[in-house]
Amino acid sequence: MTVPQKSLNGRVAIVTGGGTGLGTAISHGLAERGAFVVVNYSRSAEDAVAVVEEIRRGGGEAIAVKGDVSEDTDCRQVAAAAIDRWGRIDILINNAARATRVAAHDDLEALEAEDFLATYRVNVVGPYQMTRACRPAMKAQGYGAVVNISSSTSLSGSGSSIAYTVSKGALNTMTQSLARALAPEIRVNAVCPGFMETRWFGDSFSPERFAQIVERQRTATPLGRVGTPEDMVPAVLYFADEGALHTTGATLIVDAGFHLGPRPTSPDGSKGA
Repeated sequence: MTVPQKSLNGRVAIVTGGGTGLGTAISHGLAERGAFVVVNYSRSAEDAVAVVEEIRRGGGEAIAVKGDVSEDTDCRQVAAAAIDRWGRIDILINNAARATRVAAHDDLEALEAEDFLATYRVNVVGPYQMTRACRPAMKAQGYGAVVNISSSTSLSGSGSSIAYTVSKGALNTMTQSLARALAPEIRVNAVCPGFMETRWFGDSFSPERFAQIVERQRTATPLGRVGTPEDMVPAVLYFADEGALHTTGATLIVDAGFHLGPRPTSPDGSKGA
């Protein structure tokens, strides 16, 4: 099915962490379909402003708004910025996330309590506070869509660290809780991306190590490919409005089939059935 290019025409969307990585791709995807976009950032001001300028050059509308989602006051200010500019909030993409460090799961000395708490403040408390801040506007207008960006590691117990993985598992559970609590006006769903080639992940390793990780991910997926932020955007747009009006409390895995394990190997060593 071909998605109409202006299928979100006039909708107002907030994308937390919208100036970098997956957030940038989501911001552009929403704008290309006619949505007015609040590109939220906490530290990456130049990146967020660049995204806004690109959207405007393409004929869209967007503003960059600073705010740390772990701070409730900031969350309410981000929501207020959307209301002040466009008078409504239709879509909230809870994309901002934090991983304090990469740590092997069997190294229980690698993480401290503060690693868990700092991760939870952004990855769990942040989406809760942003949803709470947007709820009044969405309820009043009788429509709202919240999309939480989780991770496929939340379903497998793998990932960059136990702290990050369990925070995304909590986000999945919160998605279900909020979907029930905010219905019928507001739908709440989650997208669970797999590994993506992003600047953040690449900066965490040496170029050689990163190349090894990318190749390992490619060979470990049934589809034989490594994800990009752009690969995740259609799933986010689906939950935002384009077809999921009858769906809430759902979790969608977008990981090239990584959660299934690699394709089976035939006796001759080739991949196949």
